[in-house]
Amino acid sequence: MSTGLTSVAKPLVDYPAGAAPVEDGRLHRSINWTGAFWVASGVPALVLFSVGGIAGNTGKLAFLIWTLSMIMGLIQSFTYAEIAGLFPNKSGGASIYGAAAWVRYSKLIAPLSVWCNWFAWTPVLSLGCSIAASYILNALAPQPTATSPAVVQWLAEHGASLQMADADKTAAAIAALTPAIRSWTLFQTTLGSVSLSFNTAFFIGAALMLATFAVQHRGILGTASVQKYIGLLVIIPMFIVGVVPLVIHGVNWANFTPLVPLAAPNTPAPGAWNIAGWTLVLGGMFIAAWSTYGFETAVCYTSEFRDPAKDTFKAIFYSGLLCLVLFTLVPFTFQSMLGVEGMLEPSVVDGSGVAAALAHMVGGGPIIENALVMLMILALILCIMTAMAGSSRTLYQGSVDGWLPRYLSHVNEHGAPTRAMWTDLVFNLVILSIACADATSFFFILAVSNCGYIIFNFLNLNSAWIHRIDSPHVPRPYRAPTLVLVLGGVFAFVNVVFMGAGAKVWNPVALWAGLITAAMIIPVFCFRHYIQDGGKFPETMFADLHVGPDGAASKRRAGLLPYLTLLAGVVVLLVSNWLFQL
Repeated sequence: MSTGLTSVAKPLVDYPAGAAPVEDGRLHRSINWTGAFWVASGVPALVLFSVGGIAGNTGKLAFLIWTLSMIMGLIQSFTYAEIAGLFPNKSGGASIYGAAAWVRYSKLIAPLSVWCNWFAWTPVLSLGCSIAASYILNALAPQPTATSPAVVQWLAEHGASLQMADADKTAAAIAALTPAIRSWTLFQTTLGSVSLSFNTAFFIGAALMLATFAVQHRGILGTASVQKYIGLLVIIPMFIVGVVPLVIHGVNWANFTPLVPLAAPNTPAPGAWNIAGWTLVLGGMFIAAWSTYGFETAVCYTSEFRDPAKDTFKAIFYSGLLCLVLFTLVPFTFQSMLGVEGMLEPSVVDGSGVAAALAHMVGGGPIIENALVMLMILALILCIMTAMAGSSRTLYQGSVDGWLPRYLSHVNEHGAPTRAMWTDLVFNLVILSIACADATSFFFILAVSNCGYIIFNFLNLNSAWIHRIDSPHVPRPYRAPTLVLVLGGVFAFVNVVFMGAGAKVWNPVALWAGLITAAMIIPVFCFRHYIQDGGKFPETMFADLHVGPDGAASKRRAGLLPYLTLLAGVVVLLVSNWLFQL
């Protein structure tokens, strides 16, 4: 590293908790790998976001979708562990480390990695808050069912006077007895293919989001301490729910055969391994990746580790093992106990009835169900905290390195990137109003954000071999086996197939909306780079690259390979989108 760089990119020192002065303006080295593990412990709860949705599209293949996706995510994580070890002074996760490889070849591709990772992760806040709000709303003002005593009594009193079918009478009774707070809204409208509503669920979700912000304001050490206890309250019950039903009832193998796709989404009829069937399967793999790959967030805190060389690999490895257990066990048990018909219940698909389904699985009554509701709320809060911690640091480091506007570089006296957190918060309040409108809007947001996540994974899995070629002399605390690096490169293109074929399963325009959202980084980056910085990167961007700002970063030992890789990715995307149709 050049001596001119040292005065700008100072190495981060190991401060006691909270001891760094306010003017230091840097993240604090205050945690080890266990702290990152607990911050990432919210990732397994992401299974609750889409376990019903994936079952609705893949049927009896659902458990296999989760298992294969998790295995892919674990193999990919070793690639991320290597590139994270190259940058002990950077925070923000794999997208930051991958951007450092691509910047030699294109100024626009590098910030695309950072941007796509952020808009993939940040909607966890709004989506998690929307589901948690629905649980709280169900507890405070439950909606009656067709068998509720109040519905039966209403039908006895009013049913005879209604000239309509019995099903319509039941629907009328439920509508009449539903608490008004569930349908109240301050404002609602439609934006293209999605709806927007400032309803009761929105305000409950906003309160949860603000509470999460308050915890994160204390910095990473305080966040990790809080998440340790919430994580234990969530992970242990999730493991129990995954194991106990199998011990008591055994495995209902009839719910796993035949292993064929559904004939159509959200219908239990089995289909065939034709183009439509494969499209549904690839759609399941597409949306599962958003959850199962997520533990890579454990390497978002490299510049906050006391010993990055040792802590980085341990953080992502042990987080991956935790996710491997829970992402395979919980969906398997879920399917064994409920079957396809049970998993296709509307309340399970939209997430609001998962707690009741889990209570049924363990044979519990109202008390157990209420306890599981609390478990679900805690699990979702854990997800939200994980997402805010990781996504805000991506914004922070993206700003420090010159990809995003300067104002995001600020940290408070606790070492928390508060301006990035406020940006996360405001953005997600808008997304929350869409997610709370209806289930269709929920899965539209999920699909669009996952388009960003697949783009990020494609760029970063390929960045590993670019780093190997361009920076072979740089010390690597962890060096992934070459075979694993090759598999990562292959999986990069497999993930593109998932996106090209599968995004349309969740919304006809999800793929194109995702690509448009990804392209939004171009004006943002151009404003920062060409207007704020005069076309030059901050010297801090070159930290850990072992090059200086004098042009050494422009040497491209990989030649045309990165450009050919990008071109191949675009071709694979377009062909898979054309070939696979419902």
